[in-house]
Amino acid sequence: MGFPVCYTQLFIPTFILHILTLLGFIHHLISTIFHFITFQHDSPSLREQQLPVVKFSELVDPPPDKCIVCLYEFEATDEIRVLSNCKHVFHKCCIDKWMGHGHKTCPLCRLPFVNEGLKDSFDERLRTASGIEDYYGDSSLVGSS
Repeated sequence: MGFPVCYTQLFIPTFILHILTLLGFIHHLISTIFHFITFQHDSPSLREQQLPVVKFSELVDPPPDKCIVCLYEFEATDEIRVLSNCKHVFHKCCIDKWMGHGHKTCPLCRLPFVNEGLKDSFDERLRTASGIEDYYGDSSLVGSS
């Protein structure tokens, strides 16, 4: 007993192996195509519109002394982002890298980056700009589950 020394001892027809290989290739091709044609909620345009960049010296409220992501102290010339939901402050490069890893919540308090109402209005503007409503006809059907 045990594992076969080589796979020739297994009886799997070559035709089935070729079909499985072809299906795997088609799956990979479709996944790649959808990856390139879909847009995501955490796109750079969402960051720029909903989480603007400001200089640390321009903050009105008493800011924290250091960035929680990198643990470096803020300097007056640093570019930072103030999150719209929780008002936490981070270096621009730190929070952009955090978002780039697929995180959709504040690293400190775990609230979503953008308020749901703002996200819905942004999604509506994206649909209008991309022409999805024209393609599907009724916009109430787009995005409904």
